[in-house]
Amino acid sequence: MSYAQSFSDLEVYKRARTLRREVFAISQRFPREESYSLTDQWRRASRSIGAQLAEAWAKRRYPKHFLSKLSDADGENLETQHWIIVALDDGYITREEAQSLGRLSKEVGKMLGEMMNNADSFCGTDSSNILQETAAADLDLDLDF
Repeated sequence: MSYAQSFSDLEVYKRARTLRREVFAISQRFPREESYSLTDQWRRASRSIGAQLAEAWAKRRYPKHFLSKLSDADGENLETQHWIIVALDDGYITREEAQSLGRLSKEVGKMLGEMMNNADSFCGTDSSNILQETAAADLDLDLDF
């Protein structure tokens, strides 16, 4: 496994993007009256997982900040799981959709847990090198649409 040069190289980030895209696609069919409650909350939580990972990547110079941002990402992932349950309970998604989204979210959660348990392997000792690598790598995002 190669070393990630950017947050977008992280497999957990890629999985979080997939989860976010699936949440968005499914929530597009929700009733209009859910626009500012379930739909908005679920979308924001799922979008925030990747944003928190990006912020964590920028904070690798400071291990405690790095862990804090990973913890925030994990919290957003758990909130996403909550909204999956709500959408299922309210009849907006099928059990199969809920299980598929739930599996993906749990996978993201396990990966975040591994990152938190091995934070030192992401936080280098040469902080100036980390900042330079991050700045250079993030300018050249490899977006696979």
